[in-house]
Amino acid sequence: MTVINAKNLILGRLASSVAKRALLGESIELVNCEQAVITGNKKWLIARYRQRRERGTPTQGPFFPRQPERFVKRTIRGMLPYKKELGRAALGRVTCHVGIPPFLEGKQLETIQEAGIERLSTTKIVSVKVICHSMGASQ
Repeated sequence: MTVINAKNLILGRLASSVAKRALLGESIELVNCEQAVITGNKKWLIARYRQRRERGTPTQGPFFPRQPERFVKRTIRGMLPYKKELGRAALGRVTCHVGIPPFLEGKQLETIQEAGIERLSTTKIVSVKVICHSMGASQ
């Protein structure tokens, strides 16, 4: 089992790396999901995700998550063939957490260098927590 700290990692790059490792059979625990970041203009990103959330009907979908850990897992799901057995199994090997749960506190936290915000040339970043809060998340 691999424990990855999502703090200050770019969400798309993190998700693609996690999806690839899950397809190869690795079990992954993501911690601090609410501190992952998305690049872009804050107003535009909030409007984009709010529009996506409000699309459709409340009873028939499509359904988009508001909680940060579910938001991140949905992003990972988009990078997997989740309608096939291999993709469903890979998605089941990925677990996302807000903060660091007590049973993972003593574990070695890993990071993904190629997904860090240090490589960005822009300072326009928005955390997953801010986006989820704007969509109505309780945290």
